Amino acid sequence: MHRKVHGLDHMHMKLLATLVLLSLLTACAQLPKSDDADAFAAGKILPFSANFGSGLPAHWEPMIINRTKKLTEYNLVEDEGKTVLHARAVAAASGLMQKVEIDPLPVSHLSWRWRISGLVQTANNFDRGLEDSPARIILGFDGDKDSLPFADQIMFETARLMTGRDVPYATLMYIWGRKAAVDTIITNTRSNRVKMVVAETGASGVGDWHSFSRNIVADYEKAFGEKPGKLIAVGVLTDTDNTGETVEAWYGDIKLTTDEKRDANSVVE
Repeated sequence: MHRKVHGLDHMHMKLLATLVLLSLLTACAQLPKSDDADAFAAGKILPFSANFGSGLPAHWEPMIINRTKKLTEYNLVEDEGKTVLHARAVAAASGLMQKVEIDPLPVSHLSWRWRISGLVQTANNFDRGLEDSPARIILGFDGDKDSLPFADQIMFETARLMTGRDVPYATLMYIWGRKAAVDTIITNTRSNRVKMVVAETGASGVGDWHSFSRNIVADYEKAFGEKPGKLIAVGVLTDTDNTGETVEAWYGDIKLTTDEKRDANSVVE
């Protein structure tokens, strides 16, 4: 009996750490009450470029990872005549998130632009103590949680009880890595329900805009071994809380399309 109790104690300690990460996708925006509701109904991700002025983009909400950590600063800026999202992290970690409800199968290609001021020099996405990235795109997916191993079901239920919100069935991130090769899939050290795909790596092209188109259905299947359910959340995250470094990133519009001409490629603009 003692061994069982000890095992449960250890599991719950691990769950507490995992919930910090999974809570990234539980602070989603409420459905908008303006004309932008049509965008949600049509299954679109609201673009940064549709906004004017500074501050946060409409219907993108702060994504708090841990209230004891410093927050990454986000605001809209003009860049080459377009409105983009600027992020600055000084030993900080928080993101922005938008709630969606999209079937990814017919619109499987996710496109976006980003640029960074520099790498997080001491980051290592295989090490939980150094797991930072200058730029991330985060996707949360729905699914049948009852089909998962019992330990995962306990984790999800604990998360719901602690946060009052359901966490995604699976989370797929696209990151700018430091050394890992492009297309490397990294399992988060706290949960196998979170996978990171290296979309860009190294210092080449730092300071330049990079454009991407990724087949998120193919990437999801490669990462999780099954087809994805509905896409329920989209987010961005620039974080340096583990390394204590300073980095900046700029994000252009994030779009879902059926375009198959540009798949899993990056182009320096």
